[in-house]
Amino acid sequence: MGPVSGEAIEILKFLLPGFVSAAVFYSLTSHPKPNTFERVVQALIFTIVIQAMVAMLFLIVGAIVEIDPWSKTWEVIVSVLVAVALGLIAVYASNNDTLHRYLRRFGVTKENSYPSAWYSAFSRHADCYVMLHLKDERHLYGWPTEWPSRPDEGHFLIAEGEWIVDNDESTTIEKVTTILVPVSEVEMVEFLASPSSDGS
Repeated sequence: MGPVSGEAIEILKFLLPGFVSAAVFYSLTSHPKPNTFERVVQALIFTIVIQAMVAMLFLIVGAIVEIDPWSKTWEVIVSVLVAVALGLIAVYASNNDTLHRYLRRFGVTKENSYPSAWYSAFSRHADCYVMLHLKDERHLYGWPTEWPSRPDEGHFLIAEGEWIVDNDESTTIEKVTTILVPVSEVEMVEFLASPSSDGS
């Protein structure tokens, strides 16, 4: 592999803030990482937004206090700090469905910001008990303290677990604080608003 050209290094420097924002976003959300080409495109989009934010920041600060022209080093430092902030804003908006919620309200879209319907269901029912219908026809009821981000890999961590038998009677699992269930063993998930023992 030949030496990296100066032009390629300049392009990488230019895209660095965008890659930083994308790295923050994908490390703190459950969205699947895109392929290399899509990452470069996203980095470019993030970089353009970051440059605009840095330019506005420079104008605002310059209007308040007199500052000398920024050196390249300071420009890179400020760009990376803005990139981290932008990445965190994007993470918050994605994990809380912020932008899409307002767009749905105005009829612009019917989509949400979550990576899948599975993730959306658990986000919207985070305060519910669940009934796991297992592939061996057993039913496990309990409070999901953790759940997988995807329906094809990961585990459920169920607290207050009870086995539900055919006549709707429950059997509390004694001396067990939590149960780890692989999602591969789950056929269906029901979300329940309150404990079954309450009769509601």
